[in-house]
Amino acid sequence: MTRRLEGTVALVTGASSGIGHAAALELAREGASVAVVGRREDRLADLAAQISGAGGQALVVPADITDARIAAEAVARTVEGLGRLDTLVNNAGLMLLGPTPGADLDDWQRMIDINLMGLMYTTHAAVPHLVKAAADGPRQVADIVNISSLNGRNAFAMSAVYSATKFGVGGFSEALRQELARQHVRVSVVEPGSVDTELRSHNPEFVQKLIVAGLGDIERLQGQDIADAIGWIVTRPRHVAVNELLVRPTEQV
Repeated sequence: MTRRLEGTVALVTGASSGIGHAAALELAREGASVAVVGRREDRLADLAAQISGAGGQALVVPADITDARIAAEAVARTVEGLGRLDTLVNNAGLMLLGPTPGADLDDWQRMIDINLMGLMYTTHAAVPHLVKAAADGPRQVADIVNISSLNGRNAFAMSAVYSATKFGVGGFSEALRQELARQHVRVSVVEPGSVDTELRSHNPEFVQKLIVAGLGDIERLQGQDIADAIGWIVTRPRHVAVNELLVRPTEQV
């Protein structure tokens, strides 16, 4: 199997579970050295052990990227520890659903801080390194992959602020894409439909029941399905940019 990312370095946020965990493994399989970033250091260590056990290289970077300084430090530690940065996967996120009237404002702030501001803080710190990688790296191209949601394309009741953050990701990504295109830093948005991750479990039981009732007994996506999409995006030839990719379960309407 061709290791198409050999000699490159990727940073994945929210790598302790779900899509981020699967994406880190997928990028490592393609030959990238991977910095795994998140708040749960024990899970990151287990992931890094999986990668190194399979012959790859991983760097554990415990960090809360809702703090701009810490997000910048995570990027700096990646470049210092692994030598460069070619791929950034902004996956860290939180989905707290429920009625807008009477909502807990702290929940709104937490989603804005991680889904939008954390993504932007990490990107801000990473861009100079990505521009450099595209100019002198082995592939002559660099990538930012922002994990949005179906809710970043269509707003739904009970998800007003979650949708607002994901619409924000889309707007930020498209503007940044236009700014960086001529420097061969590609900016992509991946919009998953329903994925079987722990995101849903962060909600109250009544909200979880509503989610289940709305979806029915469909076969949901797995983290690996989105990791496959990420791997496909970042291994395209230099002249090909996949700017937006919506991935739904077949049965989701």
